[in-house]
Formats: sequence, C-alpha cells, structure tokens
Amino acid sequence: MRYILALDQGTTSSRAIVFDRCGAVVAQSQRELAQIFPRPGWVEHDPNEIWGSQLAVARAALAQADARLSDVAAIGIANQRETALLWDRVSGEPIGNAIVWQDRRTAEQCERLKQRGLEAVFTERTGLVLDPYFSATKLCWMLDSDQALRERAERGGLAFGTVDSWLAWKLTGGAAHITDATNAARTLLYNIHDHDWDQRLLDVLAVPRAILPRIVDSSGIIARADPALFGADLPIAGIAGDQQAALFGQRCVAPGMVKNTYGTGCFMLMHTGPRPVQSDCRLLTTVAWRIGQTLAYALEGSVFVAGAIVQWLRDGLGIIDSSQEVEALARSVADNGGVFLVPALAGLGAPHWDPLARGAILGLTRGATKAHLARAALESIAFQSADLTEAMEHDAGIALAELRVDGGAARNDLLLQFQADLLGVSVVRPRITETTALGAAYLAGLGVGFWDDPGALDAQWQVDRVFEPAMGADQAGALREGWRRAVERAKQWADA
Repeated sequence: MRYILALDQGTTSSRAIVFDRCGAVVAQSQRELAQIFPRPGWVEHDPNEIWGSQLAVARAALAQADARLSDVAAIGIANQRETALLWDRVSGEPIGNAIVWQDRRTAEQCERLKQRGLEAVFTERTGLVLDPYFSATKLCWMLDSDQALRERAERGGLAFGTVDSWLAWKLTGGAAHITDATNAARTLLYNIHDHDWDQRLLDVLAVPRAILPRIVDSSGIIARADPALFGADLPIAGIAGDQQAALFGQRCVAPGMVKNTYGTGCFMLMHTGPRPVQSDCRLLTTVAWRIGQTLAYALEGSVFVAGAIVQWLRDGLGIIDSSQEVEALARSVADNGGVFLVPALAGLGAPHWDPLARGAILGLTRGATKAHLARAALESIAFQSADLTEAMEHDAGIALAELRVDGGAARNDLLLQFQADLLGVSVVRPRITETTALGAAYLAGLGVGFWDDPGALDAQWQVDRVFEPAMGADQAGALREGWRRAVERAKQWADA
C-alpha cells in the first residue's frame, strides 16, 4: 500500500489530499463550502453540502493520484470542530442546517448559565469556558426549537455529532456513530478527567445521552467505509479536530512545543504533556489526542476571525479582488498609519471571551487609505496571536522558544514577519503548510501500521523559511499598547 487519503473538512471548504510514505502530497482536490447567514451573528452550513463536497473531492484526489484501491492504506479525518449537527438515525437525513462554530445565537443562554454560577463547574470538568463557540448550547438550541424534536431525541431517534461524526456516519452508511476524544472535548459535555460524557453536565443542559456518539481513539481502525463509496471497505483509522491534527502534523509532540494555524480563525496550541494544565488566563484546556487510551493534553487559544477578515475586505468592502492581493496592498505603505482594526465580527475569543464585542476600525484620518486598512487587517491577526502567546506562557510557565505556523494565511510573508516582530522569537513555516490534513494522515497511517514509528515522522518535517524578529522591543510594545486600547473600545458593543 502506497497512500493515505486525508479528508480535511474545514469551515470554508472541503479538501482531500493523498499522501505517500514520505509525507509528500501526491494529489489534492478542494471545493468551497457555502456560508449561510440567516441573521446577524448566525452562521450555518448545509450538512448535505458538507458531505457531498467532501465525497466529491475525495474521489477527485484519488483519481488525480491514479490510485488503485489496493494502494490506499487508510482514511484519516480532520474537521472543523465545534460545528453542531443533528440527524435522523433511520433516514440519515439532517435536521436543518449545521450550526457553525462561529455562530453566536446562544450567547444569552451562556450568560444565563453563568448567572447560575455554573461556569466554574463547566470549566473544571471540560477545560472550556461558557461561550456560544462550543457545541452543546447549539444542540440545546436545536432541541428547544421544537418540542417534537426533543421527544424524538429522548426516544433515541436522533443522532447528534460534530462534523467528524457526520462524516463517519455517511462514510460508513450509518454503521458508525462515533467521535474521537479531541472533538468530544470541544462540546462542553466531555469530562477531560474521566474521559467520558459528563452526566451532571448532560443533566444541566437537558441533553439525552442516547443521541451522543461513542468516543473513540484518535488513531487506530475505528470503522470501515461503505464499499459503495470507493469500491472497497477502506479503514477509517484516524480522526482529530483540525487544530489537534495540525499540532500532530507539525510534530509538536513534546511539552512546550507550540503551533499556530492561520485559517478562517486563528488557533494556537501548546502541547502540555500527559496531564491537563488549568488556565488562569481563560485559555482552553483540551485533549491533544488519544492513542491507545493514552491522552496528551494542550492549552489552546482560539481567535474567531483571522483569515476571515481578509475575506471581508474582499467580499464585504470590495477593496481587493482576491485574498492573494492583500499582501501587496499592505506592503504599499510603510506602516499602519495609526489605524487599528479589531476583527470582532463574531465576538472575541481567547483570552477575552466577549460574544458581544463587534468589529471596529480606529485611528482613521484623512490620510488613511485602503492600503492602511489592508495592513491593519493583517496586523490584527498577529496582534491576536500575540495575546494568546502571552497568556499561554503565563499559564504553562514555559517561555516560547519558537512558533511553528501553518494554514492558508501562513503563506503571507508580511504577516509572519510582523508576527515574529511582535513575539520576539523565530516564526517557522514548514515546507508542507497543509499540516491539518498531514496530521490526519499521520494518525491514520500509524493506526494501520503504514508508519511503524512516530519518531520517524519527525524526520519528515522540513523547514521552508524562518522569520526572525527585526523590530525593536519598544516599537513592538507601543504597537501592542495601541492594539489593547482598540480592543477595549470594541468590547461589549452589542450591549451598549
């Protein structure tokens, strides 16, 4: 067997990549995913489009690789994590649209739970904070929207899952209702200490246990694909949430190693070892992966809008025609001209956790141009990441040695140089920046013995470019102070 097929189902697209034994990309296919915005603050996806697009690109990538079925050792899955889906167990048809992780419709429910003094209970058990970002309150909203749905759920007629569960269900023709520990850990329902669904939290949120998937390892043969899809019952041998998959793909497998993914959102994870580290700075304590019932943990900081702010410049303002144009436009000015853009289009994530924050542009003068706005947009991604790094170093008690980066926006040299300037450490971009799919492939390959030794994977990780700090500490500090002032003005805006 020569290949691993990695499915990378993300927020804005579905991708499939075929990897060989050297971890090299043999073939890939990608299809954009429609974003549905029914109301301000609401974000949805069509579950059938998620599945249809993922199946189509998987078949296209295999065809492009000219791969025989006997060439494919296993399938690995990486997915957008907190997006919530509900479907009928008999027909397999979805119950409405998926509610995407960016959606803020349950902000009031989270606030009510906080007022009942329950946030500490959720944080201690799940490592998370009470925020609409996570899956459980989305599920509550679905069930509470229709009494008949709740009754069907309580009778076990419905299935709930995140995107990994939905893909596994569809890949196996409804034979497997599963989720791996990394995805379960993003629901607000999984106890990171007991490694199972937490009955007290299920009771608090009135979630019937009967609708929840079985929790499985991140690596190992978990299920088999329906032969009707690909012509053979290919093993599904790796599942991880996209950010944990990227951590594994970046080979951040020792405590203190950190990666940052610059995608639609921005997600920084630090490997913290075999025990969970509780955060004082409102970072998330999460499962990095579970292999052979052994868990590794991570600290995570989540930024809701990173690359999405560039999409907004393109689609919302029309100041660029494609996302690739933003770097050249931003480089056409020497600095941001005093302009700061706070991209709180879906509230603020870590370490602020303010669902009522809204986007803001500050420091505008008559001299400000679209180039200054483009530069401020790119800089906002780096500012948010620097906030996460500061919090992470405090919580873990470990100084950052280097930052490994990946994701679509990691191809932007101006962004990565500014990131190195703000952090004062090396920012390292690998040759393969599609580390989410690579991590899913590694987990699947290890699960079927395609690779025997995890250590051998470390040698496959190669550097493309290292960005070294070039800005003085005083200048970087002044810029970060300007950013902090701007953030304070954006907070609690929707409640003003």
